[in-house]
Amino acid sequence: MFFKPVGYAATTAAISLVSFAPAALAATFSLTNASLADINNAFDQNALTSASLTQLYLNRIDAYEGQLNNFVTLNPKALETAIALDTERQVSGPRSLLHGIPVLLKDNIDTFDLPTTAGSVALEGSIPPDDAFIADQLRDAGAIILGKASLTEFANFLTTGMPAGYSSLNGYTFNPYNPFPLEGGDGRPVLSPGGSSAGSAAAVAASLVPISIGTETSGSILSPANQNSVVGIKPTVGLVSRDGIIPIAVSQDTAGPFGKTVADAATLLGFLTGIDPNDPATATSVGKSFTDYTQFLDKDALAGTRIGVPKERYWTGLDESEIAILEEAIATIESLGATIVYEDILNQEAVNDLGFSVLVYEFKRDLNAYLASLVAEAPVGSLAEVIAFNEANADVALKYGQVLALLSEAVDLSPESADTLDYLAARAADLQVAKEEGIDAYIDTYDLDAILFPANRGAGIAAKAGYPSVLVPAGYRESGAPYGVTFSGLAYSEPELIGFAYAYEQASKERIAPTLFPALAGEDFEYEVVPEPGTLPALVALGTVLLGYQIVKRRSTQGKSARSV
Repeated sequence: MFFKPVGYAATTAAISLVSFAPAALAATFSLTNASLADINNAFDQNALTSASLTQLYLNRIDAYEGQLNNFVTLNPKALETAIALDTERQVSGPRSLLHGIPVLLKDNIDTFDLPTTAGSVALEGSIPPDDAFIADQLRDAGAIILGKASLTEFANFLTTGMPAGYSSLNGYTFNPYNPFPLEGGDGRPVLSPGGSSAGSAAAVAASLVPISIGTETSGSILSPANQNSVVGIKPTVGLVSRDGIIPIAVSQDTAGPFGKTVADAATLLGFLTGIDPNDPATATSVGKSFTDYTQFLDKDALAGTRIGVPKERYWTGLDESEIAILEEAIATIESLGATIVYEDILNQEAVNDLGFSVLVYEFKRDLNAYLASLVAEAPVGSLAEVIAFNEANADVALKYGQVLALLSEAVDLSPESADTLDYLAARAADLQVAKEEGIDAYIDTYDLDAILFPANRGAGIAAKAGYPSVLVPAGYRESGAPYGVTFSGLAYSEPELIGFAYAYEQASKERIAPTLFPALAGEDFEYEVVPEPGTLPALVALGTVLLGYQIVKRRSTQGKSARSV
């Protein structure tokens, strides 16, 4: 009979802890579900390199992009850049959490080495003289610009009636949750990818890239985030520089991040902020911006909050499955300690009456300024030249016309013109009605911490006010189409909104990856996690304590037995 000495079990436990702890800490990597934290953990354990990660995404693009059309341009030097960043990591360590991470930019964001076209054949091949401020920030952080994403042409300000995600240069963008064209149609998708930042959101959803950048003037981040079941953050106007971004209207334009999770979008947001002399609006962010928004990821952020739900205007016309998703989301938010305040925005009718004349005026002014900044060899130098090019190439450029461009070109920009006076009045009305009498008054009157909107339905009022919003996946409609909820708030309330969105996301966990684009070979693997320095001695100490405890316990028990004989 094998004799077990005193403390044998404890000794065995201690030895097991010490000898097998590294093997017990095995981790699984799955590209289609990988967060930035997962990727960085794999980097840290030498289980993944930037080059191998980039190759995995290039493999997915090669396999699936033909069905999705999410890219306008793929960076031919992406893999070369990844290899260089791997060498740098080995020599001096990572620059940041984005070191070696591929990022996709909407194709209205300037890159000195890739064309920036806004999806227009009139700008085909146009390479700007330098990077946009945010593109430069990303490169400095060690991110890899994987390519440029498809978008609704000129960010949806060429014409009315253009399908979301369509451009004359790139055709239709498809949604990974239903990547099929309408039968008997003109090729447009069954399920809209949302717009105008269609490719930026869809590519993240299909895991063609882990994170991306879109832009919004009124709904262009929130809409595709909703349609593609990803997280989208539309920042306060002024938090992120617009320098080097093809504009619609400076009063409402902003860039913002997409990610599969709130944590990923929040991480990316921190690398986009900064004061830029070329964008005076960023001066308003002094003391109000952060380079790390992950510090606001708090599962308890909703506890004790008051969240406004304006139902009369924003729930009208929703179908049963959408209402069911919203009611479940609200129940989750309440379970986290929030009070739901069912009150409507006080001047909603006045908000409804606000037009888009501000955008019509500013598009001509701001686009002309952008085009004038390009090199002399640029294909077009003004909105008038864009219109003329399109008319001369109508067979490829004007499938849906250019009504908005023509309307904007007709505006008289001279200081005392009737158009200028109307514009100034319209801009003042936007700020007064949407901002001061709208969101400001609503939040103040009912003592609210944020507003909860269905999907992207609150995008218009928040955009006119210049205020931030965060959209989070909340479920799927009866058709299978994604549906989300949006938290909106006052200027520079991104920390609070990110916290609310994260708390809801962690409690609900509603997002499901699209099933039509499964993992390819090499995307899923296991690897060993080597304990951090100091972990092994701690395990030895723990085993020693357990061993000593068991010996003392055994001796105590033996003593009791002897006394009871």
